[in-house]
Amino acid sequence: MKLFRSSLILGTLGLLLVSAAYADAPRQEVKKEAPGKKEAVKLVNQTVCPVMGGKIDSTIYTDIQGQRVYHCCPMCSKKLKADPDTYFKKTAKAGILFENIQTTCPVSGEPLEEKTVFTDYEGRRVYFCCKKCRGTFADAPDKYLQKMDQPAKKTVKTKKVEDKHQGRDQH
Repeated sequence: MKLFRSSLILGTLGLLLVSAAYADAPRQEVKKEAPGKKEAVKLVNQTVCPVMGGKIDSTIYTDIQGQRVYHCCPMCSKKLKADPDTYFKKTAKAGILFENIQTTCPVSGEPLEEKTVFTDYEGRRVYFCCKKCRGTFADAPDKYLQKMDQPAKKTVKTKKVEDKHQGRDQH
């Protein structure tokens, strides 16, 4: 029994000494990344045409999927419209941030009063009215990107015209 107590006391003292030595030792931080997770790319404003790679002309642009994409020449717009995903993905890898021109949430259709909730999706910064809509978008992004290209529905108010001939026999 005495041997067991002595061993226990010596073991505890040994642990305390090792802990104290470790506490005084300089520490190196090890950054652990989730498997498959890439380092975030720093986003920069667009300065070159995504189609031809030339310097942009701020008077030549295409409004597509809530983004204003500037071009070097008018011919690039047609190419972008024909295959937007290719150019958006290409620029996403380079960390290009296009000018966002959204005025409504692509999921709910509600006006965007504050642009605080967003996601960066394959080269597009997409804003939402709330976090719930951001989650809904993540489930079917292509559906909502197409919706962003459609012009907003305008409601036309019609004035009700009273029929003054009601109840009269018209011959």
